[in-house]
Amino acid sequence: MQVALESNAVFLGIEYLAILCWGLSGGLAAIQKGYDIFSIMLCGWLTALGGGLFRDVMLGDLPPVGITDKGFVLTTLFSGAIAVVAHPEIRQLKWTMIVVDALGLGLFAVNGTAKALAFGTSGMTAIFLGMFTALAGGLIRDIFLGDVPMIIRDRHLYAIPSFVGCILTVLAWRGSEHGLFDMRSEMVLDILIVVVVVLIRVLSVAFNVTMPGAVPRTHVYLPGEKRYLQRPDITPRSSSNVDNDEFVENESGEDSDAQ
Repeated sequence: MQVALESNAVFLGIEYLAILCWGLSGGLAAIQKGYDIFSIMLCGWLTALGGGLFRDVMLGDLPPVGITDKGFVLTTLFSGAIAVVAHPEIRQLKWTMIVVDALGLGLFAVNGTAKALAFGTSGMTAIFLGMFTALAGGLIRDIFLGDVPMIIRDRHLYAIPSFVGCILTVLAWRGSEHGLFDMRSEMVLDILIVVVVVLIRVLSVAFNVTMPGAVPRTHVYLPGEKRYLQRPDITPRSSSNVDNDEFVENESGEDSDAQ
């Protein structure tokens, strides 16, 4: 089952480029850990196609495209082989990798959401599956390598652009269902959505736009906190303590009488 962007040869080529880039990213992560060539290629495959595997399993589209599409699988293996040899040079291509990674983020978010909608899911389910398609590969890779996942440790806008892309894809799909535009117009809208995702991601890195954290707080404000938070003295008093207290009171009374 094809979605709109998959019928465009140019964007299909960009999708292969994104798979290659994500495969290189997974391979570099394994190389940094000092793993062997099998682990490098496995990490590349998981990074590039893990999100699609998860999506297809959830949709019941079996066997998943990540193991049936020869072009995708061979691209990930090729990316692993490149990473084994050219990893020092690849690390220097920072902005090239960021831009292509953002393209993959947008393409996989749009394609994942559209494929879920094509299988008859609700809009909310399609958004979740679209985000899993775009993000689950890196998540699986980082868990596999024992790292904090990228979507958590990277404070630049990463999950947010894919979320925006998934929502816009649902809106475009619903508009097409209601006859507001044809297949060609839907493809143009999908292209624009990918561009929006890429711009949000790249600009957030370029201008260091990060997600805010928790609001800094130093005081706790609760209703009636003095009444309810003050701990009462409920320690039982032993008989010896009572006798001593009475003895002290008697002595103090006798001293006052003597004076």
